[in-house]
Amino acid sequence: MSEITDKYQAVIGLEIHAQLLTASKAYSSDSTEFGGMPNTNVSVVTLGHPGTLPRVNRAVVDSAIKLGLACGCKIRQVNEYARKNYFYADLPKGYQITQDTTPICNGGTIEITLENGEKKSINITRIHMEEDAGKSMHDQDPFDTLVDLNRAGVALLEVVSEPEIRSAEEAYSYVTEVRKLLRYLEICDGNMEEGSMRCDANISVMLKGATKFGNRVEVKNMNSIRNVQRAIRFEIDRQIAEIEAGGEISQDTRSFDASNGSTFVMRSKEMANDYRYFPEPDLPPILIDEKWIAEIKATMPPLPNELHKKFTENFGLSDYDAGVLTESKPVALYFNELTSETKNYKAASNWVTGDIKSYLNEYAVHMEDFPVTPKSIAALIALIDEGKVSHSAASQTVFPEMCKDLSSSPLQIAQKLDLIQESDAGQMEEWVATALAAYPDKVEEYRAGKKGVLGLFMGEVMKLSKGKADPKLANQLVRKKLEE
Repeated sequence: MSEITDKYQAVIGLEIHAQLLTASKAYSSDSTEFGGMPNTNVSVVTLGHPGTLPRVNRAVVDSAIKLGLACGCKIRQVNEYARKNYFYADLPKGYQITQDTTPICNGGTIEITLENGEKKSINITRIHMEEDAGKSMHDQDPFDTLVDLNRAGVALLEVVSEPEIRSAEEAYSYVTEVRKLLRYLEICDGNMEEGSMRCDANISVMLKGATKFGNRVEVKNMNSIRNVQRAIRFEIDRQIAEIEAGGEISQDTRSFDASNGSTFVMRSKEMANDYRYFPEPDLPPILIDEKWIAEIKATMPPLPNELHKKFTENFGLSDYDAGVLTESKPVALYFNELTSETKNYKAASNWVTGDIKSYLNEYAVHMEDFPVTPKSIAALIALIDEGKVSHSAASQTVFPEMCKDLSSSPLQIAQKLDLIQESDAGQMEEWVATALAAYPDKVEEYRAGKKGVLGLFMGEVMKLSKGKADPKLANQLVRKKLEE
């Protein structure tokens, strides 16, 4: 089978719909609060009653500009709205207010990391503003489909990629990067399970070296990034098998069944002319000038790619460490602040990705609620670097106490718990001499070449010192005495 699949090249384009974190809907003042009773966040505007008029939510335009700037897009100055006409039970007006020929953003890229570590830029076709439909529920009643219109009219940004993605793995990376960007900008929470970020995949296959794309299908209803990857893998294999059997690929809209990892036909694929787009008569064009764009740009947070570059180039961290740190904006910003308090960047990275993340997981808290300041973590790192506290004592004893006692410094906690390491040379030599005297036969074994017994003497020194001996200094003194 692999010999057959190796003859083909997948061609994938993704459409990501991001539900914006606005308090009200795209064209009305109805609430967007998630989890309300069905059909309570609605009004005559959402329901499309005759004589009602929509009004643009400025926060939606601001969010679109933010995302466009983050992706390096060209921001359109004159933005018109359009009606996309189709009938469905969860679309009360019978049409969707969207953008057709004048998307607010064109161009731009999303950079992904391939499996071999190389970078690849996926070009963006467009980003446009539109409203969501309601939600049809087919599994709540044995006889009827139920409709909840709370989501109808909620603001969306649709990000459409060029068909430049070539594998399910690249698609996984692309969706991950887009979600990360949305979360950094704080314009969408990216929760695919709740439907606040959705992804449709356009997939086709062609023989390697061919210039003409094959017939594509669109796959919908994937509620996780992992399922996007699974659906694409299945669809690539299905299309190759169909072509190899002498069949043709129908241009269908398909759904993904997560229970068995397969796709199935929902309906024949609509073409653009099926929607009968025409300019939205109830909304005037939105004019975006350079001043508006500059104001939005001034509010932009550091972006993940910028921070990743800073962490690797300025702080000497590996791509892996920088990737882990920039997965979450709060974690990245905490580490960024920590680097202004300490120059031991590797240790800082280890504390954030190790002990601090473990604390967050254990107590089920977010980074924003972590009680210890970056300045205190830097002070703890300094204690270890100065040899005053061992790393194990810092991790196992001082750090947990710091999370409870926020008024004391790491040094005060270490002193209170009697964890300050002994570095007095005279005292250290006395412990070393006692340790060596207790095992004269092991001393001879070491001098005969059995270097592994060094650990025995180190353990004895730490026992005599009740764990307060500076391990580095103790190791040096033990070796010196053994080799005299």
